[in-house]
Amino acid sequence: MRTYDFTPLYRSAIGFDRLAQLFDEAQRADAQPSYPPYNIELVGEDKYRITMAVAGFDRSELDIESERDQLKIIGRKQKDDTKRTFLHRGIAARDFEHRFQLADHVKVVGAKLDNGLLNIELVRVIPEALKPRKIEIDGESVQLLQREAA
Repeated sequence: MRTYDFTPLYRSAIGFDRLAQLFDEAQRADAQPSYPPYNIELVGEDKYRITMAVAGFDRSELDIESERDQLKIIGRKQKDDTKRTFLHRGIAARDFEHRFQLADHVKVVGAKLDNGLLNIELVRVIPEALKPRKIEIDGESVQLLQREAA
């Protein structure tokens, strides 16, 4: 795999060291697991949905944890003591742990399990203090910009 030098980024951009660090970590990280399959969808402006196919898993066998800028989804299948003879086994029922790196101010607002699909709703909430402000030249007042409705 190729490695990239982010030195030019540091010369002209201030505060993007975290972005460069994310790129470095992504290059070093092992390949993301492909089980279970999932989609990441942009539902609306600043609204996202992760849909994960978790066929065969019960609600009690799934855990969703959100800590700072990381979302962790864990599936631990209960051991089945029933003796079964499979002629073909195409439905995987193995344990998994999947991690997603969340951007700043992205929060998990809900999760729902429906027909074997786990839907996790996320939203980006930008604090009022971080929204754009208009600064008057040679003035003393600072006015918040009004966002135009999309």
